[in-house]
Amino acid sequence: MGNRRKKQTNTNGSDRGAKQVQPLILDFLGEHPGRGYQIKQILTALGVRDKNSKKIVTEAIFRLEDIGAIKKLRNGSFALDKSERETITGTVDFVNARFAYVTPDGGDEDTADIWVSIDDTNGAMDDDKVKVVLKNKKHGKHAEGKIVEVLERNRDEFVGRLEMSSRYAFVISDFRKMFYDIFINLKDLNGAKHNDKVIVKITQWPERNKKPEGVVTRVLGKAGEHNAEIHSIIAEFGLPLEFPEGLETAAENISDKITKAEIAKRRDFRNVTTVTIDPFDAKDFDDALSVQKLPNGNTEVGIHIADVTHYVTPNSELEKEAVNRATSVYLVDRTIPMLPERLSNGLCSLRPNEDKLTFSAVFELDENANIKNEWFGRTIIHSDRRFTYEEAQERIESGEGDFAEDINHLNKLALHLKDKRFKNGAVNFETVEVKFVLDENGKPLGITPKERKDAHKLIEEFMLMANKRVAEFVFKKGTRDKPKTFVYRTHDNPDPEKLNTFSNFAVRFGHKLDVERQGISKSLNALISEIEGKPEQNVLQQLAIRTMAKAKYTTAENGHFGLAFDHYTHFTSPIRRYPDMMVHCLLQHYLDGGKSVDKEETEELCIHASEREKRAADAERASIKFKQVEFMAMAEDKVFAGIVSGVTEWGIFVEITETKCEGMVRMSDLTDDFYEFDEQNYRVIGKRNKRIITLGDNVDVRVKATDIDRRTIDLTFAEDDRKSPRAGSAHK
Repeated sequence: MGNRRKKQTNTNGSDRGAKQVQPLILDFLGEHPGRGYQIKQILTALGVRDKNSKKIVTEAIFRLEDIGAIKKLRNGSFALDKSERETITGTVDFVNARFAYVTPDGGDEDTADIWVSIDDTNGAMDDDKVKVVLKNKKHGKHAEGKIVEVLERNRDEFVGRLEMSSRYAFVISDFRKMFYDIFINLKDLNGAKHNDKVIVKITQWPERNKKPEGVVTRVLGKAGEHNAEIHSIIAEFGLPLEFPEGLETAAENISDKITKAEIAKRRDFRNVTTVTIDPFDAKDFDDALSVQKLPNGNTEVGIHIADVTHYVTPNSELEKEAVNRATSVYLVDRTIPMLPERLSNGLCSLRPNEDKLTFSAVFELDENANIKNEWFGRTIIHSDRRFTYEEAQERIESGEGDFAEDINHLNKLALHLKDKRFKNGAVNFETVEVKFVLDENGKPLGITPKERKDAHKLIEEFMLMANKRVAEFVFKKGTRDKPKTFVYRTHDNPDPEKLNTFSNFAVRFGHKLDVERQGISKSLNALISEIEGKPEQNVLQQLAIRTMAKAKYTTAENGHFGLAFDHYTHFTSPIRRYPDMMVHCLLQHYLDGGKSVDKEETEELCIHASEREKRAADAERASIKFKQVEFMAMAEDKVFAGIVSGVTEWGIFVEITETKCEGMVRMSDLTDDFYEFDEQNYRVIGKRNKRIITLGDNVDVRVKATDIDRRTIDLTFAEDDRKSPRAGSAHK
């Protein structure tokens, strides 16, 4: 037995060798259950003599300890771990370089995460699926655990900046939750140079005292350059750079001819006044409105949506790619479309003066926008005019110009629809979004807030009505016992504990919030109205949104809290959202008298679409943050007014009022005193001078440093700020 073990330990490569000798170590310790052996004793028992083999066996012992197969006793010896420890599977959430949490599978919001020290992560990375065992101790209110096995890697590629030395290179990842530098052998650089942005594929995951290793698979360009950084974001979030080979050709080959036979199947709206209203730079117009007065004095409004599923047929390669992408992604300088341009900007785009195939929701409304009749089905339209939001707004404000009467009539109906929504309990969330002015090289020249006027809200109200009524129509097709499978857009009620926390935030700005469930919508709307135009508007609205549950796609017939609708779906944007395509297919299926479709399969697609939606939102935020960091890097020594938007143990977040950019004043940069973090009251307090800096304080800051790679802005309080009430002295 000794010779067999010795032969297996004399192997090239410590990684391969360590795995090979693990069974031998377990066999030996299993022959002596309950007894501990020092490493030297194990080496002797296995007949290991040479230096390299000793290193391999020692590494194998440590790895067995890492995965919980053996345990280290108090005297430093090792024994077989015979205890029946329950293993829990879950997903890793790396908080910082010191620890992570594991969220157990199948748990609800009340299930506590498991705290894991970096020393017990066993090479697991953020969002990996793992197996964890609990230790016999706690970390605060959390059970402490140890990861014993990585079941599934979330990703094996990372984007980062290459640093080179004469003997080796390493990549500093852009991903904030990647706390290792990735070692690169010089032969694996793939032509990359120092300070290039690259994509690196992991070949060796981190282990005891070892960094991860990888090879460069793609060079994106020099760090800091616009295209390199945008491509980095695309790669970081796993977004596609191009369509699969042949897909765009397949789209180009789709005929644009509309046959008489096809027209005969549809309701014809080509002679009804129809317009589109979109952003000035829009290229895909997936919704149009028709309007006509009826003999009885009511108004017929048609919400006409691009009939994408007429062209993208089930199980085609185009549909498979639409499923995979699930949504278009809007970065600061480009769109990554769900569908090829031939479809998104051509065949399906409701361009003016062209016959277009549509799927429509048509409503007869009285003068107060009460629905008297409704109809759903496939149609053909001919848009008379393409309006920008600005052009439509001019007609609303002046009452003059072509189609001014129609647009103003639509606007009056939209205002009635809006009033009804808010009376029914809808929440008026309107966050301040920013738009960048970029030069031809992508350099930011300015940041401007996006304005939402009546023209925007006009379109929004009719889209909301169509989405709501389609969902209700399908829901009523089924019975309580046998509902029809459908794709709903749901938004759960806010968590009471989070509401209480937000209420405490609001009080610090001098605002009150009723957290009783019956009055929460009304109270939130009153708060939003009260803070409009004030410096704290964006901060409080962002905090309020974080308090809310996340909207998602699901087959469950739950309501939408934010909109105060019992049933809601997404029907109006099939060019850019796959769930809308699903809704079109299901609606037509049920209009044709079809039976309920497979719920489990539909739910899987809903989950996938929700995940892709989150990925898209994260990528969009990253691109905005990149441009904010780049813009603030040009700030030089300017003093900016800001508002404290967050307080943590390592720093104070400040949102700059002028640019809506958020940066951090690090605790280590507060040199006038030692500040302690008061987590309960969302503030820091100077130990000697008792200066208090708390959420909502008005402050003056300067830009200290910017980091394009990490997309962070470091701030410092302006020097005169320390003597000013703006820094929180009023809270003493």
